[in-house]
Amino acid sequence: MAGEGEKKPVLEMIQADGADEGCVTFVLHDEDHTLGNSLRYMIMKTLDVEFCGYTITHPSESKINFRIQTRGGLPASEPLRRGLNELTDVCQHVLNTFQARVNEFKEGQEQPME
Repeated sequence: MAGEGEKKPVLEMIQADGADEGCVTFVLHDEDHTLGNSLRYMIMKTLDVEFCGYTITHPSESKINFRIQTRGGLPASEPLRRGLNELTDVCQHVLNTFQARVNEFKEGQEQPME
């Protein structure tokens, strides 16, 4: 447990004794349904993922238990990494598109009306 002044890890990996790398629970701290559902969607697009789901342990706790099960010897950490990267790319695209439209709007406001 983190003491005063120590930072909690953002991500923890919990693996049952004797379980293979393809069946892992990850704990994401300081997150909620916003990241959980988006990340679950991205991970489920991976063909080698048999199951991906998450639970929020309690409404007063801001952590997610994220379970991934894969087939074909793929470590569960790989779809998590890919999903996070893809989600980051999508968010960056949305941000860039939004900023471009805001700039277009501002430029249109500066032109005198005929």
